[in-house]
Amino acid sequence: MRRTIVVCCAVLIWSAFAPRLADACTNLLVTKGASADGSTMITYNADSHELYGELVFIPGGSFPPGARREIIEGDSGKFLGWIPQAPLTYWVVGNISEHQVSTGETTFTGRDELKPDPPIGIDYVSLMNIGMERARTAREAIKVMTDLVAEHGYASTGESISVADPNEAWIFEIIGKGKGVKGAVWVARRVPDGFISAHANQARIGRFPLNDPANCMYSKDVISFARAKGWFSGKDADFSFADAYAPLDFGALRACEARVWSMFRGAAPSANLSIDYVKGVPGAAPLPLWIKPDRKLAIADVMALMRDHFEGTEFDMTKDVGAGPFACPYRWRPMTFKVDGQEYVNERAISTQQTGYSFIAQMRSSLPDPIGGVIWWGVDDTYSTVWAPMYCGIRQAPRPYGVGVADMHHFSWDSLFWVFNWVANFAYSRYSDMIVDIQQVQRELEGGFLADQAGIDKAALALHAQAPELARDYLTKYSIAQGELVHKRWRKLGEDLLVKYMDGNVKDTQGNVTHPEYPEAWYRQIVQDHGDVIKVPPTPTPTPAPTH
Repeated sequence: MRRTIVVCCAVLIWSAFAPRLADACTNLLVTKGASADGSTMITYNADSHELYGELVFIPGGSFPPGARREIIEGDSGKFLGWIPQAPLTYWVVGNISEHQVSTGETTFTGRDELKPDPPIGIDYVSLMNIGMERARTAREAIKVMTDLVAEHGYASTGESISVADPNEAWIFEIIGKGKGVKGAVWVARRVPDGFISAHANQARIGRFPLNDPANCMYSKDVISFARAKGWFSGKDADFSFADAYAPLDFGALRACEARVWSMFRGAAPSANLSIDYVKGVPGAAPLPLWIKPDRKLAIADVMALMRDHFEGTEFDMTKDVGAGPFACPYRWRPMTFKVDGQEYVNERAISTQQTGYSFIAQMRSSLPDPIGGVIWWGVDDTYSTVWAPMYCGIRQAPRPYGVGVADMHHFSWDSLFWVFNWVANFAYSRYSDMIVDIQQVQRELEGGFLADQAGIDKAALALHAQAPELARDYLTKYSIAQGELVHKRWRKLGEDLLVKYMDGNVKDTQGNVTHPEYPEAWYRQIVQDHGDVIKVPPTPTPTPAPTH
């Protein structure tokens, strides 16, 4: 059975009447003209409470006539069937192929009537994997996926899929046709060069050009199917995919579009995008599908965008009592709660504690494929992870990153996932202090990788000129070494944090135990809630001794 790469990242939706809870993911797409180094980039947070993060390889190869490929549903592990295998497939490392085709996704689910029951055909996880296995460009990958769906059926709910190569970045949105109906309706739009786009569990493609095949592709029945269902009755030119197949509600705005808004405000503050839209204010202008950043984005900029907690906005998760005395920007599930019959929500930020793994895929047309493609890969919270460079031409993962080291139900010190979770979960207890120590090591590691990249590229390029396999071997050894470095350094960091912050105390640089006080605002909250019980009575004034 072939292991899958990506996992379920179902939409987190709630409403005041029928709250529902699931997991959620976030993608950013950066075009060549919007990046500082001329690369295309896509990012992906794979968020789930039940996802063990591991870097998976799908080997490429040649196959004889009559060979078949097994389809195993990525979310459930269920066998869905077989399809004919391609004569030639390409290696896939994480979510990038050896030809620098990369994919990411966020699930928007869409209309209940369109859920597959039972699933027929190929699920979205397998679809993305096969697209990377069989295509040399993003455009080809979309054709591979849509041809497969037309022939074999689509076995998932609504998906927004990022597809990119060294030259183009596309948003591809697809949803099935409901119980017992084979196939899907879909639309794909190329992000204009110089712009960025994003999606976060809500369909984002509204109106689209009907006669621009270079920049927009769609299924022939994407409009007629909606008409037949009674979801659209206007002119073809006014048709909106998102409005027809995934109508917005409060949850889609506040939990999903809010993440896109925060990413756009970080990349293009001059646009001054109003928060009113994601708050559900009537008449507020919707977010654009893409936006031009104020300046071209480097890898470090993209990392920062994926580490957002709505800082500096009214959604800032560090400012209310839910953050505790040490400003922890996370809220444990459930995401909604009621007080005196009134429902309330906790914000859902880009950076979240339940991330299994995340990546930034960097695709560069200026270099041969094995060198040009890099998947910067990390586990657990994006705010405290370390994204290490794994080149797309490598043939082996660092052991702590790989398959079979551990799983979601068995801890192992040999597992990168468990070491990062150990550090992060300890840090939640005194977050505002410990995150400073964590970020110091994070910057040390990521800064080193970024500083070394040009030299590594140059050395690999020289070897590639002699023989491509020499470059692959070199990059495999390099990537493994960096992964092992991250694992070793993070375990040491966890040990140091335990020593420094043991039992609520804090040791200074000389090792002396100190007892920093809680923030004053926290003391005031304690007094407000419980002051009458814990108040220390005034010391009585001594009665003067009688004089005689």
